[in-house]
Amino acid sequence: MYAPLLEAHMSTHELYTIPAELSTWDVDMAGSARFTWEYDEGRDRMLALYQKGKDKQWDSVKRIDWGLEVDPYDVLGIPDQSIAIYDTPLWHRMDEQRRKEVRRHGAAWQFSQFLHGEQGAMICSARIVESVPDLDSKFYAATQTMDEARHAETYARFLQEKVGIAYPINRYLKSLLDDTLSDSRWDMPYLGMQVLIEGLALAAFGVLRDITTKPLPKQILAYVMQDEARHVAFGRMALRDYYQNLTDAERREREDFVIEGCYLMRDRLRGIEQWEAQGLSKQEVKEATEAVDRSEYLRLFRSLLFSRIVPCVKDIGLWSERLQKAYADMGVLEMAGQNLDALMRQDEEIAEKLDTRRFAAEEAERAEEVASTVDLGRDA
Repeated sequence: MYAPLLEAHMSTHELYTIPAELSTWDVDMAGSARFTWEYDEGRDRMLALYQKGKDKQWDSVKRIDWGLEVDPYDVLGIPDQSIAIYDTPLWHRMDEQRRKEVRRHGAAWQFSQFLHGEQGAMICSARIVESVPDLDSKFYAATQTMDEARHAETYARFLQEKVGIAYPINRYLKSLLDDTLSDSRWDMPYLGMQVLIEGLALAAFGVLRDITTKPLPKQILAYVMQDEARHVAFGRMALRDYYQNLTDAERREREDFVIEGCYLMRDRLRGIEQWEAQGLSKQEVKEATEAVDRSEYLRLFRSLLFSRIVPCVKDIGLWSERLQKAYADMGVLEMAGQNLDALMRQDEEIAEKLDTRRFAAEEAERAEEVASTVDLGRDA
């Protein structure tokens, strides 16, 4: 039995393995809040997405089975071969307790960045409501703001109750959020959040959803992904329309942003701070860092994480030779051939099948309890 790790009155700051710089982070945002007096129907496909966003709202308190136990030292139930330092001299020098902490810190770092990214997505989607000129996009972005609040609530609870430690926002993710929110152009929150940060998160969630053997993280990841699939579709839809009319100079500016953002996202995945937080010596941190850079598993993982970004960038019309060269340098150019629509349908189906299996099992359990009660009454 694994008891809840955090009492309700404790501050998240008490969970951070390394100090957060500030209790709040203020980003100066430029640009205009745009009202529109055009209340016509709008684009059918955008309004259909808005309707779906309303229909698919859910409550994390009720939909997720928080009674499921989680071993904080084996959060995802995946083999140690996925750990960058596995089978290195550093790994072999560690006793089992140190290795347990490596597993726990790895999961805590990963889910902490998911949490901070979701808060960033909530703020960016609220920013889209404020700045986008057309009403149908404002409508949909309002539903996304609620989705992102639910995701942040869910990941925060998972870290607090099931893992028991957390990490502050990674500096690379923070830098990309800063660039995204401080730009005055209304399309940049779409490009930075819906395409880059959400696209990367969606792929990361998908990899972990598919490999975890633990039911609670699988539920969380599957249900969050069901929402995120709509969010990326929203960004594609809005930007594909707008980017058809960009000048060459405007297109180049956005491609520069995408290239820089993708390098930031790639570097974010190294997670060096988790080794520093575990009390390793400078030499051991150096060994861990070198193992991360050599890890074939992490190389493949990083490549898979761009499976949603690269085809989306191509789809919205940012696909110059310069951009393709950057993706080739990252080793992810071949991801351009991924079928985004098929991936999104799969995300929806997995969440729905998970619900069906869970509720069927609960119905069977209730039926068995009723039958047992009837039998007891008959025998009395």
